[in-house]
Amino acid sequence: MKRREFLAMLGGAALATPGLARAENGRTYRLGTLQDIKTHGADVVVIIGYPTAVAAKAVGLPTVAASGIGDPVETGLIQSLARPGGNITGISDVAAMLSTKRLSLLKELVPKLKKVAMIWNRDDLGMTLRYQASAKGAQAIGVEVEAVGVRAPDDFDEAFSVMAGEPPDAILMVADALTNLNRKRVFEFAAARKIPAIYEFDYLVRDGGLMSYGPDQKETLERAAALVDRILKGANPADLPFEQPTRYLFVLNLKTAKAAGFEIPTTLLALADEVIE
Repeated sequence: MKRREFLAMLGGAALATPGLARAENGRTYRLGTLQDIKTHGADVVVIIGYPTAVAAKAVGLPTVAASGIGDPVETGLIQSLARPGGNITGISDVAAMLSTKRLSLLKELVPKLKKVAMIWNRDDLGMTLRYQASAKGAQAIGVEVEAVGVRAPDDFDEAFSVMAGEPPDAILMVADALTNLNRKRVFEFAAARKIPAIYEFDYLVRDGGLMSYGPDQKETLERAAALVDRILKGANPADLPFEQPTRYLFVLNLKTAKAAGFEIPTTLLALADEVIE
């Protein structure tokens, strides 16, 4: 099967529908997402997020985790990054390294950074571990962490109330399905209170967030596609090492910065891989 065929499927509709691809040997393969694996007989499942990874592991079909599952060893999804030992392989999380970089970018914008509010889904083990890695990174450089865990959309109002009562110097949002669905509320709160916020993925900045640092999603999908390709050619996910992203993007939204009255240092602008104006 050609890699570009997988890329087209992985990029389309955010993996919302099942995909079909015809290999050079004439066989038609089914690329499944979580909601269709029981009814459509998928050959490979591509998933995003820790809860879907747990469900895919239980079903037992060959699975490629494209993004958002946290540390797969710490959560018990796999035995080791080098030899997963089950039905799941994919792209691993490097939260400790990324949290340090995100905090350094926040300090570049807010030199007197003392307290960071971290918003995450406390019901998602993968995201809780990402939060914990970020919190440890903050504490290591003397930054206080305001833990703002949420479990449901209604919790965001309480989270905003907490942050409004004792405003943090900055916000870091851990991205998963829950926080992403409520991202505009976070954008609006941060802008109204003039609190700089950093996000994990560039699409959140293109959608109105201030800045982000994280894996290049295009590269991530390309590598997920390559893993799917290998599985359909006979490889066992148990023997395919989890891969780590190699390209990371720092993206700034100057329109959002100007609207909130943030003065972006030239040193920070110089670091940006992309500036949205």
